[in-house]
Amino acid sequence: MTTTEPAEGQASPDPEAVKRHRALFRAVRRRKNPPLRRTDITVTDDAAVKRAVKAASLGNAMEWFDFGIYSYLAVTIGHVFFPSGNDTVQLISSFATFAVSFLVRPIGGMVFGPMGDKIGRKKVLAMTMILMAIGTFAIGLIPSYATIGFWAPVLLILFRLVQGFSTGGEYGGASTFIAEYAPDKRRGYFGSFLEFGTLAGYVGAAGLVTILTSVLGSDGMESWGWRIPFLVAGPIGLVGLYLRLRLDETPAFQKLEDESSHKATDAASTVETTAKGDLAKIFRDYWPTLILCICLVGAYNITDYMLLSYMPTYLSDEMGYSETHGLLILIATMIILMCLISRIGKLSDRFGRKPLLMTGMLGFLVLSVPAFLLVQNGALWAVSLGMMMLGLSLVCMLGTMSAALPALFPTQVRYGSLSVGYNLSASIFGGTTPLVITALIGATGSDMMPAYYAMAAALVGVIAVACMKETANKPLAGSPPSVETQEEAAELVEAQAPAPKF
Repeated sequence: MTTTEPAEGQASPDPEAVKRHRALFRAVRRRKNPPLRRTDITVTDDAAVKRAVKAASLGNAMEWFDFGIYSYLAVTIGHVFFPSGNDTVQLISSFATFAVSFLVRPIGGMVFGPMGDKIGRKKVLAMTMILMAIGTFAIGLIPSYATIGFWAPVLLILFRLVQGFSTGGEYGGASTFIAEYAPDKRRGYFGSFLEFGTLAGYVGAAGLVTILTSVLGSDGMESWGWRIPFLVAGPIGLVGLYLRLRLDETPAFQKLEDESSHKATDAASTVETTAKGDLAKIFRDYWPTLILCICLVGAYNITDYMLLSYMPTYLSDEMGYSETHGLLILIATMIILMCLISRIGKLSDRFGRKPLLMTGMLGFLVLSVPAFLLVQNGALWAVSLGMMMLGLSLVCMLGTMSAALPALFPTQVRYGSLSVGYNLSASIFGGTTPLVITALIGATGSDMMPAYYAMAAALVGVIAVACMKETANKPLAGSPPSVETQEEAAELVEAQAPAPKF
């Protein structure tokens, strides 16, 4: 006779039977959840962790430098690639092309994500870097509408699709890479550097566009200056590729590939060696977590793109600021956020992911209207204060999300599930944000539409954060614990040893 624990949804064992056969049921529980052995626990190499974080973050910065260029040149690109006429129509056409790249992000996620669970995180991250560099560099070579007419926007859309496809594998892979390298108690801190890289990429793009606009003026930028930021992507991509190819595969993925040299517990092995990269399995078995991921990412992306991508256009088109002036204010805001973001990561390790994420969501829900009223005041101090209010709310999410999202899914489907969920949400909500806000302002005539849109997103985010489980200081699902020192590993083993009976 064999006794097993009840499957989910089945009745629990008879309490009387448990009383009569305590030793038997205790043995069953121990077999289902065997105690950790010292060899099960991953002791991280601090130098390797920092090297992995640096390469993933720098690569991410280069990806978002490439992607951010388009956002900050939206007005110029509208003039260069679309027929002259109504400025609003040109801007909407430019933002529509911005949004087009997001349509293929889920496809990129569905291709690169499961591939990353099959052949490894490192190889796929190298592929995404190559594709992004090619797509961005090629945009800088496209002739204008005045030169080749209809084919100019067609080629622009084509290479935006290449960019979007590559980005589909970037965030899920980079955040998974860092999460699987980092020790459990410092995952928030190390994960925050991924978004530090995102901000650094945006700052680099905004800074370069600002300098070029100041030196060349609007006419020079529309004539040829807009090409320079795109062409810079070629050599930058080669640097990022070099950094990523120098890395080793993550310890968690190595456990999946080589049980002999990285042997986990029987329970962990059962979980980690099941079908990897099965897209159907992701939708079939993890759909509740996918929905939670989509809601979290949707709220985060709308507020992120509203502030970091759309705001310079809002300041120039709706508030009458010069393009350079608006970008300078945004650059200053982002530099302050870069100084704070690793501290937010540390706070999420100490107090948990949920409190920090909830603070950010509630910040947008409560402060969006006051912040935009300050921005509409027009004075430098008021615009700066309004953007800082939004920025401080955003940094609570930026510093926490890259550690919270990978922990939602188990190791064997983490890259794939996160890439699918993140990019579906980014496609539907993130990339369409500038387009939707511009259209809403045009339809209603209200300059407060960005605030209302951010508040609606934040409300969804508040509900999603309330529904998620706390994952700070816990092992990643499907992987054994990861610690910084041998002493921590020994303490974990000792902590679960049965108390002596006298």
